[in-house]
Amino acid sequence: MSGTFAEEDGGAGAGGSGVRARSRARIEANIRRAAEEVFAEMGFEGASTSLIAKRAGLPKANLHYYFKTKNDLYQFVLRDIIELWLNTAQEIQPDADPATALAHYIAQKIDLARDRPIASRVFANEVLHGAPRFDEFMRRDLKEWVERKAAIIDGWVAQGRIDAVDPKHLFFMIWATTQTYSDFTVQIAAVLGRRELTDSDYRLAADQITKIILKGCGLSEPSEG
Repeated sequence: MSGTFAEEDGGAGAGGSGVRARSRARIEANIRRAAEEVFAEMGFEGASTSLIAKRAGLPKANLHYYFKTKNDLYQFVLRDIIELWLNTAQEIQPDADPATALAHYIAQKIDLARDRPIASRVFANEVLHGAPRFDEFMRRDLKEWVERKAAIIDGWVAQGRIDAVDPKHLFFMIWATTQTYSDFTVQIAAVLGRRELTDSDYRLAADQITKIILKGCGLSEPSEG
């Protein structure tokens, strides 16, 4: 099995490792996309690595070269979208302008709702089932992340830079209002009379969520430019 991929990852000599890394990243991204679709459609129990491999256009043995078990692949899908979500809050820092940082966070979350809706639905389905395969991560890593960011917002409150808010519930509100545009896209599109949401729909969503959240925090919208 590994011999097969030594050939496919290809390249010898000085540039070989770079070629192999790019090839591996490309194949893993292809597997991830297929896995997101299958897990979103069928859930963890209903999904199979055979179906995921078929959807990815790979032999099952090749898929298992990269991911030994279905659970390994499932964890990869969940952690990938979680890491993207968490990275959208990088501008929430002690010395940042609160309005600018929160507006950026909301805009980035809406961008992910548009660009990675299927991965979001996999995560939502896991949570709706009690997160049996992701509970430890949420109770440890995610909880610690929220506490770190919440401490920054508490600092803004103490400095009088933002109205007194519960930062954890502020995050819950932002998650709910942004991720609904990925998890319930069909519902929103139906109400808006569309087959699918447009870029302008997502921009309007980001603008309106930002306006309401910032006003609730006693902040004005940041000036553009």
